[in-house]
Amino acid sequence: MRCPYCGSEDTQVKDSRPAEDGSSIRRRRICPDCAGRFTTFERVQLRELMVTKKTGRKVPFDREKLVRSFDIALRKRPVERDRIERAVSGIVRRLESSGETEISSEEIGLQVLEALKSLDDVAFVRYASVYRDFSHAEDFEKVISEISAKIARDPGLER
Repeated sequence: MRCPYCGSEDTQVKDSRPAEDGSSIRRRRICPDCAGRFTTFERVQLRELMVTKKTGRKVPFDREKLVRSFDIALRKRPVERDRIERAVSGIVRRLESSGETEISSEEIGLQVLEALKSLDDVAFVRYASVYRDFSHAEDFEKVISEISAKIARDPGLER
């Protein structure tokens, strides 16, 4: 692992332990050249995934982009980081174990919508407004009505 401070390629692992989400290893490292200390995370990657965009362009799957999507939708919402990490890890696991190496961006978006629906209604509406390209207030009203109907059917869902 290259040192982020001096660029040396000879860093040493001082401590390894499972990360909070259990799906990665957290490693504390030190650079013998500059004595810089830093942390890395190691995850299992079952296969290299490619995302097919709406335009037909293909790009490598980026887990961090998925995390950023959740962060944007959940900005200033009371959802623990651990729950977000579990949702992201679940989506990545499903994508990797699907057997497909090319996944459409629409499929990823649907999985994010499904995960957000169970995490936070406001975040779900935020993400849906972009994903479904809302252009009128009626679009918001329709989604909010669906959520309200779901809560009316099962009052235990109300937050």
